[in-house]
Amino acid sequence: MTHIWVPVADIAAALEGLPGAEVEVVVADGGPLPDSAGQVEFYVPPFFPAQPAIDAIGQLPKLAVVQALTAGVDRLRPAVPAGVTLCNARGVHDASTAEWVVGAMVAALREFPFFAREQAAQRWSYHFTDCLADKTVVIVGYGSIGAAVERRLAGFEVSVLRVARSAREGVAPVSELPGLLPLADVVVLLAPVTAETIGMVDAAFLARMKDGALLVNAARGSLAVTDALVAEARSGRLRLALDVTDPEPLPPDHPLWDLPGVFITPHEGASTPVSLARMSAYVRDQAGRFITGQPLYNVIAGSY
Repeated sequence: MTHIWVPVADIAAALEGLPGAEVEVVVADGGPLPDSAGQVEFYVPPFFPAQPAIDAIGQLPKLAVVQALTAGVDRLRPAVPAGVTLCNARGVHDASTAEWVVGAMVAALREFPFFAREQAAQRWSYHFTDCLADKTVVIVGYGSIGAAVERRLAGFEVSVLRVARSAREGVAPVSELPGLLPLADVVVLLAPVTAETIGMVDAAFLARMKDGALLVNAARGSLAVTDALVAEARSGRLRLALDVTDPEPLPPDHPLWDLPGVFITPHEGASTPVSLARMSAYVRDQAGRFITGQPLYNVIAGSY
């Protein structure tokens, strides 16, 4: 039997009846690990793993696979020992995250947060707003989520420019991004965390964006220099829609909360029933492939 640790009962239920699997719901909290730690071969950390759940990776002597529930594995990767396979969940959250991205664009441009505040104050504050039609959207980090965003933008009458680490048909290399930023009405960040992307959205990056442009970050907070975001938002030159921040969670007294033109959600992009169902099905598929000796999907290898 292959012993598998999963973080929630929903995923355990999805693995019920999987031949050759012995499934246990375990979330390491810094205390002693269960006796089964010595038998675990397939480990699924929580969606947002706390440090004890990450540290547990190094305390599982028979561990063969770490299966992340997210596309990004920047926090997990340093903890995975040599010889242990790390897989991400590329594709699982495309629908939910892409939906958040498009919803955030519409909400920010049509000023829904402002009107929600006015409704709470019982004020009829009619005025013209911006809109998404006729905009140019630059997607930075054009992978499966970026493609899902573009599909959902198809009816919004926008132009889409695609950017990724390397050039391919219809996708510009990141080296061309400085020349594309002045064309963008909306810039969407979907790039993974790598040595090259941490802090890429700095003062110089933001300065290349046109006045009134919207930056949407659905990737990781560390891709942007927070002080640079604050400076641009404080000036009123740029607008921000942020599902991720640095630091995260954003502390109550942080200036980003109160700046005009800033729309913040607490890392909600993939937190939907659809993502949970697809995560559960994906983990079952991966565990079954491991048990039967088939190649795993989305193995992380090489530089990242």
